[in-house]
Amino acid sequence: MSDELIGRQQKNRQDALQLLQKNKLVTDVVHNQEMPHHDLVETLVRKQNLAKLDQVIERMDASEVALFLESLPPEDQLFVWARLGESRKESVLREIPLSVLQVLGKSEYKNERAGIKAFELVDGRLREIPVDTREQLVVAHPIWIDLVDPSFEERIWLGDIFGMDLPDPAKLGDLESSARFYVEENGEIHLHSEFLLDKEEMSRNVAVAFIMHDNILFSIRKEELPVFRLQRLRALAQPNYVSGPWEVLLDLYAADVEYSADALEDVYRSLESVGKQVLSKQMTDEEAAALLTGIAHEEDMNGRIRRNVLDTRRAVSFLMRSRFFGREQLDDAQQILRDIESLDNHTAFLFDKINFLMDAMVGFVNINQNKVIKQLTVISIVFMPLNVLAGILGMSEFTMMTHSIPWPISYGAFMVGMVVLGWLTYELLRFLENRKIRQNVAASHRPL
Repeated sequence: MSDELIGRQQKNRQDALQLLQKNKLVTDVVHNQEMPHHDLVETLVRKQNLAKLDQVIERMDASEVALFLESLPPEDQLFVWARLGESRKESVLREIPLSVLQVLGKSEYKNERAGIKAFELVDGRLREIPVDTREQLVVAHPIWIDLVDPSFEERIWLGDIFGMDLPDPAKLGDLESSARFYVEENGEIHLHSEFLLDKEEMSRNVAVAFIMHDNILFSIRKEELPVFRLQRLRALAQPNYVSGPWEVLLDLYAADVEYSADALEDVYRSLESVGKQVLSKQMTDEEAAALLTGIAHEEDMNGRIRRNVLDTRRAVSFLMRSRFFGREQLDDAQQILRDIESLDNHTAFLFDKINFLMDAMVGFVNINQNKVIKQLTVISIVFMPLNVLAGILGMSEFTMMTHSIPWPISYGAFMVGMVVLGWLTYELLRFLENRKIRQNVAASHRPL
């Protein structure tokens, strides 16, 4: 590669990076300014910068774009990837490293078209087939057809092409657990599994139906999942990543285990942060309530992960017992089961840690309540003799005894006496408490 070409590539990447930074800066400045036609100004400025950025990216070849993506933080990687045309994405995917694939695969794209995606195997790579006509599917010989929330018409259309019935993804959760893995009389293999969807606002398990029909894998689900996106990108980018539909299915299950392991690491980090707060200082009831909510969320997440890997273990075990795999596929399946076994140990440990933190939090709440009760007890003891004295001296005999003394003096002396008595009672309580503390300290230093 000539020095001139290297210099031109470096300049393209620098120009693109400057335009990205300028786009962020302009957006922040315009948002913070109060001016008429604010939205119009922001739109014009952004369009100018994005047009220049598109021009620079267009001048780059696939390897340059891959290097540029690798040098960016994750949020910028997603932004630049969205700017690429659909015609260029496949060539860029062949060049980008696995770290970028992880970012692109595990991120949720709100603007991606849901529906039908079909893939065929070409030169050891998956290639997406346009799904517009019947002939495109029949001629291309797909090995994997992925359906995300398909309509009734789409399911009927595909079922008519391949001679099969496709289930409604909205009703996958209605099946009994005993009917989730079975083989039809015509040889169709049906698997109904659950895949983890880890979101900040709410995590859940999403039902996915797999059907192996005429050596074609059909996957049907209600919503997009990061695991499926990641596997599509890997198979599109890496040669010889899959060699048939069974490898696609096993890789999806393996990626689900990997995704669950990543979610477990997030649970570890969250509980570590909670543990530092619980064990390092005293806390108020409000802080304890907030931490209890966080612990409950992590417990729910840990339970979902455990349920998810248990479901994956059942599916892989069914496939192994049914002897659908060759030797290499069997080795991959056994590796998946070993990974799941290691995750079981982690989920069990996390359940124990969550129980410990919950007990510690409840203990802090009880300690705070005991402090309040102790304060109320001290107040009641201090005022108890005062109440007795006030009850006795408040009778008519006190007035008879002090009839010769002016009432301001007699009642003033009475009030002073009550204050002195209350102070003496309080000091007596403090003395008894300090003596008990000294006795406990002396007992702890006494040799056994």
